[in-house]
This record gives sequence, structure tokens and C-alpha cells, in this order.
Amino acid sequence: MSVTETLIRAIGLQNQAQPEAAAALFHEVLAADTHNAAALYSLTVIAMQAGDLGLALALSARGVEHNPQFAPLRYVHGAVLQALDRKEEALQSFDAALALQPDYVETLLNSGVLLRNMFRHQQALERFNRVVALDPNNVTALGNFGILLTEFKQSEQAIAAFEKLIELAPGYDYAPGLLFYERMHICDWRDFEGLTQRLIAGVRAGQRSCKSLAFMSASDQAADHLQAAKIFASHYCPPRPVPLWTGERYRHRKIRLAYVSPDFREHPVGHLMAGVFERHDKARFETIAISLGIDDQSRLRARMTQAFDHFIDARGMGSEQIARLMREMEVDIAVDLGGYTSDTRTEIFAHRAAPVQVNYLGYPGTMGTPYHDYIIADRHTIPPEHQAFYTERVAYLPDSYLPTDNSVRIAERTPSRAECGLPEQGFVFCSFSHDYKISPPVFDVWMRLLAQVPGSVLWLVSRGEVAQRNLRREAEARGIDPARLIFAGRVPLVEDHLARYRQADLFLDTHPYNAHTTAADALMAGLPVVTSMGGSFPSRVAGSLLHALGVPELVAQSLAAYEALALGLARDPAALAALKAKIAAHQNSYSLFDTARFCTNLEAVFIAMWRACELGDVADEVGR
Repeated sequence: MSVTETLIRAIGLQNQAQPEAAAALFHEVLAADTHNAAALYSLTVIAMQAGDLGLALALSARGVEHNPQFAPLRYVHGAVLQALDRKEEALQSFDAALALQPDYVETLLNSGVLLRNMFRHQQALERFNRVVALDPNNVTALGNFGILLTEFKQSEQAIAAFEKLIELAPGYDYAPGLLFYERMHICDWRDFEGLTQRLIAGVRAGQRSCKSLAFMSASDQAADHLQAAKIFASHYCPPRPVPLWTGERYRHRKIRLAYVSPDFREHPVGHLMAGVFERHDKARFETIAISLGIDDQSRLRARMTQAFDHFIDARGMGSEQIARLMREMEVDIAVDLGGYTSDTRTEIFAHRAAPVQVNYLGYPGTMGTPYHDYIIADRHTIPPEHQAFYTERVAYLPDSYLPTDNSVRIAERTPSRAECGLPEQGFVFCSFSHDYKISPPVFDVWMRLLAQVPGSVLWLVSRGEVAQRNLRREAEARGIDPARLIFAGRVPLVEDHLARYRQADLFLDTHPYNAHTTAADALMAGLPVVTSMGGSFPSRVAGSLLHALGVPELVAQSLAAYEALALGLARDPAALAALKAKIAAHQNSYSLFDTARFCTNLEAVFIAMWRACELGDVADEVGR
């Protein structure tokens, strides 16, 4: 049998899933043709599939050396390097393959994924765009293309990509949730009810219908959130087979406390935590920041850089590399401040780099993993009867779980109503939450309030023109003049932003995903917040804040009660004025804006976690 015939037979066996028989024939080919490109390519693939990356690397390197113009070998060599987390080398190999064959779809796809993982989103988008141009029905490219379009706020194009994706592949992982979430970002509520029910039914059936963060805008049931998180965690970030920490006891003089986050910058998490970072007791804690995100050169970034004993810019490091660094630093407690939010790296925690690993603040729900030991909460966000819906053990803070920074000073000057775009007269309902948190049932309530309070307006802070246009259209469909929706622009300084709240009369919360930082901002500025408390963590946060400030009368238990409460306050100036006076009086006497007290309570929880670990167990009673 000739070399060509042997090669054809070997490829046939490989395609029939008989790798051992195929490999034997490929080696026969190499015995006759020492550096045969096709044989080296196929043997590399077989080695990769068997998990032998060392052999795969040697075979592909040999192939590239002797067949430098054979694009598939450049591609597979890049794939091996990518699997080894040697990102820059992998990208060089992919680029070499594309230089030889610009329409090499597999290389465009793999390099697009690689570039996305390297946070080079513009270049990744360009690669997936090239695949879509070559093959408009390539579902992998469409999914990634759509996701990257969302990063660049190109929502309408992203929605079109997701709609086509679902048409071509209805069972594509998380596709319905991707479509739902991006529509919510521009307040496009077409088939809201049908799509929401599809997501909930899919999650309950164990399907990958919606990622857990997006699901928070669809359901307010903690049991459903647990199921969504477990589905996503098992697929996206399962535990690594060999943990880095295996039970060692460090016996440090200080507790080594590491916060892992992409948000050490101008970001709600940064604003909430900066004061806590600055107040940590350096006699008890050695604090470490593992920064996964950009350095935005902001005042806030500078504050946080100074607050830590060690500030590590880890954006260019691989997840396993970061985990190994944390293990080498003998971190006692690692706090995941991001969860399943943008630019986080849950896989760092999957490597079990620290004895105690904590889910806190950035992601308002269970991670659904076996390697997050605790979630920090309060008894309003996670009442004791909800603990069964969390894979983590609940560590309770005595007041609200949400920190605030009382070093922030609201600007003394209040902008005029005209400067804010508001009418000189009339009641101002305000809701400065993100667009994706505005659900049709809540918007229905808001429009009924406008209808029942003559001359009133709704003051929003929508980020984009498309969302504003959609919201105005929805208002008109409900019989409300679209001009009664006023949209606030962005202001550079948080102090000036907070001063604007003084021109509002009442803050209306969203549901099922509450305002979190935004609700705290409103209360800091003295503006009453009306909320409807639901059955999941994100739908209970505003209620937690109101209890911590001593105004539980602003917490409703249903949307109907929420509507009645808001309407009653809008029609009763004396009652509203009394509430504002009560909030102002409570700001210095209740816990919500006492950052030092919060930090002390948080440290007590961390100390209890550390002591429990030193005793060889994760304590059941931490914070309870």
C-alpha cells in the first residue's frame, strides 16, 4: 500500500473514532515520509483528544518546523498552545495560519475566542465578523459575535445576531437568555412574558437556557436562581481536579485577606468598598488586592491602590497563574467580589487557592459551586428559611450586607430643575437604575402613577438613545405623554450626581432586580425609596437598606402595595416631608452609613471564618 493510500485509510479510521488504529497507520506514513504534514497534524489532534498536551506540542512543533507553509499545522500548533494557556504564542501561531489562509474559519474562531479571553475585544469582534461574512449561518461565530457586540453597546445588532442564532440552533447554550438580556438593556419588551416563561421553564428543566446573572431580571424566586447558578457553574467553572490548597495550616500573625475583583475602579463595587478597604485593621489583617480589570486612572483607583498592603495588577495573568500566586502568598481568605459579572474569573476560585473562599457583594446570589465556602448577607437579603437555596453557608452581618462610604461628601450646590431638564413645577418620581432592571410590570405601575398624579414626571438615567426611544414609545402606548419621561445625563463627579437627587421627590425601585448601589445613593442624598420585596436576593436588597436606615415602612410586599404606597406619598406632601426628615435624622444614628461600624462587623465575620478553618471545619454558626 502506498503512502497516500495509507494516509487516506488512517484519516478514515480517525473520522470513524478509532484513534489508536488511525495513529498506528499515521506512524507508518511517517516511517516512509518523516515529516508528512497531514500525518503530523492528525497525530497532534489525536494527542490533544487524549489529553497528552506535551506530545501534541512536540508533534505540532515538528510539523511547523518542517512544513512552515501548511496552514493546518500552524492552526493546530496554536490550539495546543492555547490549551496550555500560552496565549501570546498561540495567537502568533493562529496569525501565521491566517497569513497563509485568510479564510480559515477554524482559526478565525479559535483566535477570536482567544482574543476575547485576552480582553482584546475589538480584535475578537473583527475575527468573528469575518467568519459571519464567510459563513452567515455559523452558530459559534454568531453567538460570540453577538456577545461581543453587547460589549460595545451595539444592542440592536447583537439582538439580530441572537435572533438568527435561535432560529438556526434553538438549543444553543444560553441563547434565549442572551436575547432576553440584551433586549432588556434597550427596553425592548417584545414577547417579554413568553420569553421570561421560556427561561424559567428551561432552568427548571435543567437546561442551559439563561446565564444566572441575566436570569435575575426574569425571576424573583431563590430556588430558580439556585438552579440557574448550578447549571452555569457546572458548565462554565467546575472544580479543578487537583486543588492548590490541600489542608495546610499557615499560622500567620495576621490574617491574609485577598479581594479578587475587576472593579477596583470607577464602578459601583469600588464606590461601595473603598471606605472599607481604607478602614481595615492592619494590626489584624494583611490586605491584598488582586485586580482583574483596567486601571482607569481615576481618583477611586488611586484611593484603593493606597488602601491595600499589596495591590497586584493581574489583568495580564492567566487564571491558574493568579491562583498559584495566591497559594504562594498563603492567602487565608479569598473574597470573590465579582461572581458572575463582567470580566471576572470564577475559575481562579475553582483551583481552590485559599482555605476559605467567600462570595460577596458584586454578585447578589449563590454561585452554585462547591468551592465558595460562604456568602455574606443579612437576614433581609437571605432570611433563614432561604438558606437551602444557597450552596454556600450564609455568614450574616448584623445590619445590611451592603457597605457604604460615608467619606463621600455630596456637593453643596444643588443644580436647578432647569439644569436637570426637569419642569419648574410638578412631582418628580425618580429611578436611576440600569435599563435592564426596568421590567414591564414595574413600568406599568410607573405609568399608572403618572396618570394619577397630574403634572408629575418620571426622571430616569437611561444610557442610550435606543432605550430612551423604546421607553417613550411604551409610555405612549400606555396613554402617557412621552415628554413626561425625563432622562438625566451623566456627570463626571459622584458628588455632583448625588446632589441631583435633591430635585427628586420619591425614588421608585425596580423589580425583580432591585436598585442596589443606586438605592443607597438615593438614601444618602435623603431621598425616600419605595421598594417591593420579592423572593430572591436581588429583589430584597433595597428592603435591606431601608431596614438598616430605620424606615421599614417604605418596604412593600407586592407590586400592588408598592403602587399604593408610592401614590399615597405623592398625594400627601406632609407625610413625604416627615419621611425625608426621618431619613435625615437616621443617617447619623442608624447603621447604613456608618462605614467604620460596617468594617468592624465585616472583620468579625472574617475572623470567625478564619478561626473555624483553623479548627479544621467551616463553621455552621459564622455570623449567625
